[in-house]
Amino acid sequence: MEIYRRKQRWKLILLGIAAVIVAASLWYTDIIVKQIALEERQKVSLWADAIQRRAKLAKYMENFFSELKEEERKRVELWAEATRRILVAETDEELTFYVNIIESNTNIPVLHVDSDDNIIAGRNLDSRFRDADVFEGEIKEKFSLYPPIPITYNGYTEYLYYRDSRLFTELRDVLEDLIDSFIDEIVISSANVPVIITDSTKTKIIAHGGIDNFDYEDPSSVQNTIANMKDKNTPISIDLPTHGTCYVFYTNSFLLTQLQYYPIAQFFIIGLFLFLAYILFSLARNAEQNQVWVGMSKETAHQLGTPLSSLIAWVELLKLKDMDKSTLNEIQKDINRLENITERFSKIGSPPLMVKSDVLSVINEALEYLKTRLSKNTQFSVTSNPENKPIEAPLNPSLFEWVIENICKNAVDAMGGNGKINIDVVEQKKYVVVDISDSGKGMPKSKFNNVFKPGFTSKKRGWGLGLSLSKRIIEHYHKGRLFVKSSQINKGTTFRIMLKK
Repeated sequence: MEIYRRKQRWKLILLGIAAVIVAASLWYTDIIVKQIALEERQKVSLWADAIQRRAKLAKYMENFFSELKEEERKRVELWAEATRRILVAETDEELTFYVNIIESNTNIPVLHVDSDDNIIAGRNLDSRFRDADVFEGEIKEKFSLYPPIPITYNGYTEYLYYRDSRLFTELRDVLEDLIDSFIDEIVISSANVPVIITDSTKTKIIAHGGIDNFDYEDPSSVQNTIANMKDKNTPISIDLPTHGTCYVFYTNSFLLTQLQYYPIAQFFIIGLFLFLAYILFSLARNAEQNQVWVGMSKETAHQLGTPLSSLIAWVELLKLKDMDKSTLNEIQKDINRLENITERFSKIGSPPLMVKSDVLSVINEALEYLKTRLSKNTQFSVTSNPENKPIEAPLNPSLFEWVIENICKNAVDAMGGNGKINIDVVEQKKYVVVDISDSGKGMPKSKFNNVFKPGFTSKKRGWGLGLSLSKRIIEHYHKGRLFVKSSQINKGTTFRIMLKK
C-alpha cells in the first residue's frame, strides 16, 4: 500500500514540476511576443507617419498642377481675347500689341475654329495636325478635353480649342508615376505587415501586399479581410491625387501571429507525444504484467500438482485403514478444492471455456464452500428476482467462483469476521449485474481504483493480489466490468460485477 502512496506522491510532484515549466515557458514566450509586437507597432507607426507626410507632398503636387492647369486656361482665354481684338483692331499699334500676345504662346497647343468646324489657324501643333483643315476625327478628339473658349465679334462666333501643354503633360506623367510608385512603396515597405489600400467607400481595393492566398476579386473575401484588419488596428486615412480619400488597413505580421500561437502548438505537440509515450509504456507494462501473471500462475499450478497427487494417494491409503468417514470426506473436499485451484491457475493465460450458466447457482455453490471455512459470525444472503428464476450469462464457473470467493474473503477481513454480506443479482437488458455488499469499515473514494492494483492491501499479512486477479478474470476473460460501486466509512462497501449476457 505504501508503494502506491509514494507513486501517487511522485505523480503529484512531477505534475507540479511540469506545470511550473509550462507556466514559465508560457510567461517567457508571452514577454517575447509582447516585445516583438511593441517593436512592430512602433515600426508601423513610423511607416504610417511617413505615409501621411508623403501623402501631403502628393496632395501639394496635385494642387500645384491644378493651379498650373488653371493658369494655362487663363492664358488661352487671354489669347482668345487678343484674337478677338485683332479682328476689330483700328490701329496698327493695337494690332501689333495683340499679335505679340498671341505669339508669346510657345507651348500651349491651340486651334482657332469657326462655327462650321473649319480650322482657321493653329499654334504649337504636332506635325500630324498642322495641315488639318476641318475640325473632326482624331484632332477633334485630342482638342475636346476642355470646353472651347468662344470668340464673338461683329455678330460672328468662333471657338478657341486647346489642350495641355507639353510641359504640363510631362509633369502630369511624372506626378502619376510618383503616385503609382508611392502606392507601391506603401505596400512594399509596410514593415512586412499585410496591407490593403481602399478607396473612400472601403470596398474598392487600390493596392494590397503581404497577404498570401488573397482573392481581391471576391467581394466577400475582401470585406472579411478588411473587417478583420479593422478589428486589429484603426485604418489610416490619406488623401492621394487622382484617388481622393483612401484608407490603409493593416494587421499583425505573419511572424508575430506565428509567435502568438507557437506556445499552444508547441505544448499540444509535446502533450500528444507524452500521451502516446504514456500509452505505449502502459501497453508494454501491461504486457509485462500479463507475462508475470501467466508465468506465476503456470508455476503455481505445476508446484501444486505434485503434492496434490500425493495427497490423493494418501487419502486412498487411509480409506483402506478404516479411518473416520466424516474426516475423510472433509479431507476429500479440501483435495477437490485444491484440484479446483490448480485448474484455475492453469487456465490463467489461455482463453477459458465460456459456458452459458446460471449465475445464481454458481454464486450459491461458492458461498456453500465459504460458509464452513469462514467465521461463524458472518451472515450471507443472496437476493434476486422474486420467482428465483435462473439468470444465465456466458461465464467460466470455476473462475467466476474464484472472483466471488476473493471479494467475499476481503469483505470478511474488512468486517473483522463479524457482519453481513449480501449478494444482489439483477438481470438487465444487456447485462447481469451482481452487487456484493458488506457491513465492514469501508474506504475513502481515493482508494476505489487502488484496491485493484497488485500489491495493494490494508492487511499486515497479505499479497494484495486477490482483487487484482478478480478484476483481470472479469474484464479480460469475461469482457465485463468490476469496480467499487459505493463505500462509506464504518458502514460498508459495495462491489459491482457486470457480465455481458
